[in-house]
Amino acid sequence: MSIFQNRRDEIEKHEFMMGTARGRLAVALDALTDALVLVGQHGVYCVSNRNPSKPALDLQAVTSEIEGAKHLIQSVMEELRQQREKQSGQPAPRE
Repeated sequence: MSIFQNRRDEIEKHEFMMGTARGRLAVALDALTDALVLVGQHGVYCVSNRNPSKPALDLQAVTSEIEGAKHLIQSVMEELRQQREKQSGQPAPRE
């Protein structure tokens, strides 16, 4: 199943509140956050051999990449918000 089917209600709600692009980006952030939670839970059981207080190196890499993707999405959402403010001539409400 695609994310459009799995998260249909969430996508519709966010698109209505934020517009199509920002709404879909918001749902993508939620999906990435859910993935981080799952990786974090898995990291409890898969610890590094060198440093048992940290997750395995592959999980650290996955976490880092997901966090990076979240930051990129957040920057795009902020850019879209700023563009909308410039077009309307007034500050847009923050969600």
